Amino acid sequence: MKGLIQRVSHARVEVAGQSVGAIEHGILLLLGVESKDNRESADKLLHKVLNYRIFPDENGRMNHNVQQAAGGLLVVSQFTLVAETERGLRPSFSRGASPQHAEGLYDYFLERANAQFTPVASGIFAADMQVSLLNDGPVTFMLET
Repeated sequence: MKGLIQRVSHARVEVAGQSVGAIEHGILLLLGVESKDNRESADKLLHKVLNYRIFPDENGRMNHNVQQAAGGLLVVSQFTLVAETERGLRPSFSRGASPQHAEGLYDYFLERANAQFTPVASGIFAADMQVSLLNDGPVTFMLET
C-alpha cells in the first residue's frame, strides 16, 4: 500500500462540480492499493499517516504529527500511485489491486481512520475527481507498507 501525503493549508475534492470532501490545514493522502495489500497493510499505513511528524513545533522543526497539529485528513483513492514506471513510456498497472479488492481496503482504511481520528474527509472511490490543494511548505512524502 502506498500513500503520498502532502501537508496542506487546505484541500478539497470535487466530483461533477460538487464538493464531496474538504479539510482546512492537515494532510491530503493519495492512497494506492496493490494486489498484495491487506487489512494489516492498511492499519500500518494509517498508523504512519496519523503519526508521521511533518508539522512544525514551536521552534519550526517538523516534530508534530497531524493529531498534535489539530489538522484534518483528506483521503483520495489514486490507483496510478502503484504504476510500474521503470521501463518504457507507458505505465503498467499489473501490481494494482482489482477494483473490488482496492475498494474494500479503501473503505476499511476510511472506517479505521474515522474510528481513530477526526476530522476525516474523502473522495469517492473510482470517481473522476478534481482535487485542489494548497501544499504547505511544500511538504510531500511517499509512505509505503
